[in-house]
Amino acid sequence: MEISKNAQGSSLEIAVKGRLDTTTAPLLEAELKRSIDKVTELYIDFAELEYLSSAGLRVLLAAQKVMNKQGKMVIRHVNETISEVFEITGFSEILTVE
Repeated sequence: MEISKNAQGSSLEIAVKGRLDTTTAPLLEAELKRSIDKVTELYIDFAELEYLSSAGLRVLLAAQKVMNKQGKMVIRHVNETISEVFEITGFSEILTVE
């Protein structure tokens, strides 16, 4: 998995490439904990995300809880497979997906 980020003021975009699973979820979790302290707009780009496991969902849920207190979180460019995971798990009701 590769993570890239682009910060502009209080807005942060994080792009995730590859697989977000049990092995890689802690990397994204650590990056989010380091990066979202003063962020009011968090955008997560999944254009190049191939796979999302329950461990990845847990990281997204934790980030959403933090952002509910300090701003908004939007997940962008979700492919059909990831979108189906969000639908089946009910995360499409919790997360803002564009």
